[in-house]
Amino acid sequence: MSVRLIVRTFSELCITVGALIILFVVYVLFWTGVKAAGATEGQIDDLQNQWAHGAVTAPVPLPSASPPPSDPKPSAPAPKAYRDGKPFAMLYVPRFGKDWEWPVLENTKVKTLQKGLGHYRGTAAAGATGNFAVAGHRRTYGDPFKDFPKLRPGDAVIVTDGTTWFTYRIDKKPYRTVPSDVGVIDPVPRKSGFDGPGRYLTLTTCEPEWGSSHRLIAWAHLDATQPVTDGKPAAFHS
Repeated sequence: MSVRLIVRTFSELCITVGALIILFVVYVLFWTGVKAAGATEGQIDDLQNQWAHGAVTAPVPLPSASPPPSDPKPSAPAPKAYRDGKPFAMLYVPRFGKDWEWPVLENTKVKTLQKGLGHYRGTAAAGATGNFAVAGHRRTYGDPFKDFPKLRPGDAVIVTDGTTWFTYRIDKKPYRTVPSDVGVIDPVPRKSGFDGPGRYLTLTTCEPEWGSSHRLIAWAHLDATQPVTDGKPAAFHS
């Protein structure tokens, strides 16, 4: 084989590999965003249609096993859950921009997070006692939490279920941890600084920006509530 043929073959291989890399980058940076925009708009439309017709997705009790007859301890109240894979709320973070709004769906499966933010199944309902925990992509599929590191104490995180506005306030700068640290979504999250039961919110996303070896966590406490009939809360402008 001549040197010229070797060089030409290698050059063609490099061009092919380069083209594949470019296509992959376009898919990651552009196409997943296009898909997410369409999916997210669909979820928002579903919510708005439900709310326009007076239908609010309220959490329902999850089935729980009854204690055996020999167990003298009373069973704890069954946790509640929203409809699996369905949108039930909208979430707003003014720090991320005046147009930043994302639907919240029940569960954190891959397909769910391609449509919006995902509520950790089994954690508290919006505004309820416990920890309302929500996950979102840092990058790809619309980049919902791209600016996550910008969160600061006092920032508002606003949630509505169609009847009530729940305004949470961030308590500290984002905390970095590993994916196996599941205590961050406990009813009283570990290392959050909260010293007892309350109405909390946890936001989670990937770290670093284009990786997933770690997680960034932001904790907040419920600061205020008001009916949607009273208009948007002042926190949108604070």
